[in-house]
Amino acid sequence: MDFSFGAEDEELRSRARSWLTGHLVGPYADALGLGGPGSEHEGVETRRAWERELGRGGWIGQGWELPSGTYGQQRLSLTGQVVWAEEYAALRAPGRVGHIGENLLAPTLIAYGSQEQRDRFLPGIARGEELWCQGYSEPGAGSDLAGIRTAAVRDAADGRFRVTGQKIWTSLAQDADWCFVLARTEPGSRRHHGLSFLLVRMDQPGRVEVRPIRQMSGTSEFNEVFFDGAVAVEAVGAEGDGWTVAMGLLALERGVSTLVQQIGFAAELERVVGAYVAAAPEGAGDPVLRERLVRQWAELRTMRWNALRTLGTSGDPGAPSVAKLLWGGWHRRLGELAVAVRGAGACAGPADWAPGTPYELGLDEEQRLFLFTRADTIYGGSDEIQRNIIAERVLGLPKEPR
Repeated sequence: MDFSFGAEDEELRSRARSWLTGHLVGPYADALGLGGPGSEHEGVETRRAWERELGRGGWIGQGWELPSGTYGQQRLSLTGQVVWAEEYAALRAPGRVGHIGENLLAPTLIAYGSQEQRDRFLPGIARGEELWCQGYSEPGAGSDLAGIRTAAVRDAADGRFRVTGQKIWTSLAQDADWCFVLARTEPGSRRHHGLSFLLVRMDQPGRVEVRPIRQMSGTSEFNEVFFDGAVAVEAVGAEGDGWTVAMGLLALERGVSTLVQQIGFAAELERVVGAYVAAAPEGAGDPVLRERLVRQWAELRTMRWNALRTLGTSGDPGAPSVAKLLWGGWHRRLGELAVAVRGAGACAGPADWAPGTPYELGLDEEQRLFLFTRADTIYGGSDEIQRNIIAERVLGLPKEPR
């Protein structure tokens, strides 16, 4: 199978690299490498400004199924999107804060929303001005999404839904302007029946509360969100058909972004290899660690080829689950390998760390990588859920008894 890029793609690569190098200056140069997984708290205001810079350049919404320029965006082919993503990651451009709106909500509105909804919400996303978060998981209803209890009832006065309930593991909720919320709008309904996909503004004092969840790595990019009669501006799709919309969105969650993620993985692997080489006098390092490093490299190359192979496919229910299983396990093993290479020193903080200082300030890169990657096989759909999807929807095996 040919994974090479054509002349048009290489021309785009040159144009993308030129634009990025010309704009990653001043405060944006200082933000290079900030805001990756586990570090979403870094440089938020600068990264919000960078999002608007991308919008002015027309680089947001490249994969939207709309003609170029509909909302100021430029439409790129799949290979063009990969080229842009590779150049973006290679230059260590700031971590995106608009990913959820651009890559999750916008394609969902294009597929299921009304023209009025697209005209209302897509321009703000394309300009990098409005940020979104996802209100799906709840305590006791994370991987089993159909068990959600957040409810929404229509207000007799204005006909709008009022949302009450709790969401959890909500990435970027502390910075988002809007949240798309899956809520139960039919009293007494069960499982995937009677749900609606609602759009809720986050700036509703007294009605929307965000509480950061402090993790063992010391960061807090995940949040709990509490809704107490919050007003939902719109419902996407038909009332009660939220499950269809929500599942359609999840099918869009893994695509070109998987390849961007792998470039970051490659940089992390390179650092771990460098630490191994530095600790191995004249190449006499631990052969078991060396074999594990080679395996990590080979597996990363295989993930890239698999991602490119499946990028243009549609309607394959197993492809996203296979991709999640591959990268989740790979990244967690890399975290374990990073501390194994360090040896006993990985169990201690730096010598100048003073007792009483917030403990996360005493963690080095390898320790942060190890702690954060413990969650990779859980968030975004646990390994068990992904295997169930593959077993039931791809292999046709009997469903688990409930």
